[in-house]
Amino acid sequence: MSRFEEKTIKTEEIFSGKIISLEVQDVELPNGKTSKREIIKHPGAVAVIALTDDNKIVMVEQYRKALERTLVEIPAGKLEKGEDPKLCAMRELEEETGYESETLDWLISFYTSPGFADELVHLYVAKGLKKKENAAGLDEDEFVELVELTLDQAIKYVKEQKIYDAKTAFAVNYLQLQEALKK
Repeated sequence: MSRFEEKTIKTEEIFSGKIISLEVQDVELPNGKTSKREIIKHPGAVAVIALTDDNKIVMVEQYRKALERTLVEIPAGKLEKGEDPKLCAMRELEEETGYESETLDWLISFYTSPGFADELVHLYVAKGLKKKENAAGLDEDEFVELVELTLDQAIKYVKEQKIYDAKTAFAVNYLQLQEALKK
């Protein structure tokens, strides 16, 4: 038990949707006082750094309503209840890009916004990409365009805020580090 732990006194579900739910929790703080916490519950997600044989990063451009703009992102998607993250990563790679991979290796898992959400993203690296005939298509409410970028182009996109989400920026930084370690 951490000396910073907050004991939950009461939980009230405020909203339950297709992807997330919102809880308000009454908590007892380490100093004995009480406070409220608004917490987004999320089933978790996967993201894939997909690299072509000529070392391009496979990404998708899509509109993000919460931001009212398009972003260029690595392929990603929500875990279904009880779904194995690696299987989800393979599915999302195929659905969003039409690619399958010879290798798919787990890199890291991280929480996106632990101050108010429990979303855990599992990040994989896919290599040996092959376009799949009759690939599974996008969900009916998804509209994306395939984008393949060199690392230098991706770095430029970060600076231009075309790449502007944490998982994709993390992926670009990871690839930059790998490139620097080769020198």
